[in-house]
Amino acid sequence: MSAIALRPYLPADAPALADLFRAAIAELTGEDYDSEQQEAWAAKADDAEAFAARLAASLTLVALRGKAVAGFVSLKDNAHIEMLYVAPDAVGTGVAKALCDAAETLAKARGTRKLTVDASDTALGFFQKRGYVPQRRNMVPLADTWLANTAMEKTLGEDDAGPRH
Repeated sequence: MSAIALRPYLPADAPALADLFRAAIAELTGEDYDSEQQEAWAAKADDAEAFAARLAASLTLVALRGKAVAGFVSLKDNAHIEMLYVAPDAVGTGVAKALCDAAETLAKARGTRKLTVDASDTALGFFQKRGYVPQRRNMVPLADTWLANTAMEKTLGEDDAGPRH
């Protein structure tokens, strides 16, 4: 198994990250969302220019295992994890943890005390295990369907100064 390396997002990454985004939704959310909801969610990457602009507007890190893109995280305004997606074949390999650790470390280094995320039903448990506390349930309209997520918050303290082992 290859070690996980993180690097900043580059504009040339946008097509690969859009494909990863779609694959993660299609392959990892089937127990929580129906196919219509998955299609509406994945369609957010159909406009390549808008998706690339969304990635570029945040501090986005790309995770690599070997030379393969394994995931990405976008930290918006130093205080909100806007996107955190892992390639289906990289689930359970530490990629999500490495990306979340990096986002938390960067947020804290930039003076953020409270970090937020709108977690899908699929990701809810992952964030809860990391100390994120559910604040409210949201219904988000996409296309002709509704998606549910949970707004979560974590107070960054001294124990969040670096990656967990």
